[in-house]
Parts: sequence; structure tokens; C-alpha cells
Amino acid sequence: MNSFRLFTAVLVLAGMSAAVISGARAEIVEGRDYTVLSHPQPADGGKSIEVIEFFWYGCPHCYQLHPRIKAWLKRMPDDATFRYVPAVFRPTWVPGAKTFYALEALGARDMLQDKVYDAIHLDKIDLSRDEVLFDWIAKQGIERQKFIDAYNSFSVQNQVSRATRMSKDYGLSGVPAVVVDDRYLTSGSMGSTPEDTIRTLDALIEKVRKERMKK
Repeated sequence: MNSFRLFTAVLVLAGMSAAVISGARAEIVEGRDYTVLSHPQPADGGKSIEVIEFFWYGCPHCYQLHPRIKAWLKRMPDDATFRYVPAVFRPTWVPGAKTFYALEALGARDMLQDKVYDAIHLDKIDLSRDEVLFDWIAKQGIERQKFIDAYNSFSVQNQVSRATRMSKDYGLSGVPAVVVDDRYLTSGSMGSTPEDTIRTLDALIEKVRKERMKK
């Protein structure tokens, strides 16, 4: 076999191997790609398949997954719903959760979500410090006092308390964590890339669909 034919054969074998590997990853596997919650939670999505992303603004893996989640939302299936929930594992995560809910209360979440992530991970601004956060918010065109009032409001405190309980009730061990139908959980630690997490998310939605059809 001449060198050209040998090279061609190697390329063919490499392609076959890649196809085999791709096929092997096509089917999601419990314990590798996702886990089943030991205590499934009451679903808030009604007949829809609810998807929840638990995140923390300070998490670099959440930052990497965030644009993929945004892209996925543009093609989210009609029978699915989605919501963000800021995870709270420790007191230092509370400011991030309060920031999220305060922005949501002011209708500014979609406008500033990306900027919050960028400020923390690109600009290295410590938005966990109240005065730093409030000054930064004012620079984004949000009235400083209005944000402070929302940030310290009873409503936001209640939402943060609920998010803290959910972080425990869902048995989370880290973020980002994506829960489907309040039963199945996949996380950044299970997928080698954010794309793997999205692939598993799609597969879990299809799994729930098939399970519901059997009932």
C-alpha cells in the first residue's frame, strides 16, 4: 500500500471512529449525563415541561453556559417553559440572588443580565458589595434609589428565601444545574462542554415527552 492509500485509509478509519463515538453519545445515560432527583419537586409548569436553570453570577461555568441557554431559548419547544433561579449555597451568594430579583422586579433583567455577568467575569467588578453594585447599576441607566428599594424589599427577600430552599430541596451540589420536569437534573460537571449540557437538556425534554405519552 502506497503512502497516499495508507493516508486515505487512516482518514476513513478516523471518520468511522468519530461516527461511533458520536453515536455512543447520542443516547443519554443516567448517572453519566443526568441524575434522577431523589425527591422530585412539585412542578410549576402545569402541562408544560418545566426547565429551570440554577445559576450564580459569580460562577465561571454559568457564565460559559449562559449564551448557550439564551440561544436555546430562541428555539425552545412549544411544550416547554423556562425560568432562571439564582442558587444560594452560602451567604456570599445572597447579593447575586437579590440582584437578579431586583432587576426582575424593575423589568430590567433581560437588559442587564449579560452585563452583570460581564462586569464580574471580564471587568472583575465585585458586585457582591452593595455600594459597588449600586454605583454600577446607576451607570447602567437604572435609578439608584429605585434599585436599592427593590433590592431591600420584602418581596425580593421572600424570593431569595424561596430560592435558598429550592437549592436545598433539589439536592444541588453545584451550578450550573438544569432541572427538567422537576425530576431530572443535568449539570456542568456531567457534560464536558456547555454544548453537552444543551444536548442533554434536549434529550431530557424528549424523554419526558415519551414518558407522558405512555400514561
